[in-house]
Amino acid sequence: MDGEESVTWCPSGSAHKPESVVLGVRAEPDRLTYLAAPLPARDALGMVPDDISPTRVLRFASHCVAECANRRGNDCTLVERVATLPADAESPGLPRCHLRPHCQWWQQSGPEACRRCPHVVTTVLAEDGLMNLVSDPLATPAQVARAVGAAGADSGSTGDAAH
Repeated sequence: MDGEESVTWCPSGSAHKPESVVLGVRAEPDRLTYLAAPLPARDALGMVPDDISPTRVLRFASHCVAECANRRGNDCTLVERVATLPADAESPGLPRCHLRPHCQWWQQSGPEACRRCPHVVTTVLAEDGLMNLVSDPLATPAQVARAVGAAGADSGSTGDAAH
């Protein structure tokens, strides 16, 4: 990633671009464990069994490109939606991340993006309505915020506490 000062990177990027790297590994269903250093995606893809989609277990970073469905001018609308999700209460500090100096989300939203980044998934399950809304390029941050509020109200009515 050195020598690419003007290029920003998407922390939810493609695994199949020449520059793609592994950002982290899904250690839990909803939590990313970041790698200490970038690993070329081409080296990692061969380690994933054929019957598992690589994005189910790994998260990739690649160049942030103008033709992305989540791009509006120089901004990423995905991070705008991600920023409406609840922050990571379990880890009040920022995660260690090798991508941060070049990260589009960091440059655009700073610590607020980093606090939510560990919970972003690339492969969204059909039944996960909130993450499907977050990943929809046509959704607005206001729509996501309403869904988060509704989910909080639902969990409150059942006695469940958000962690």
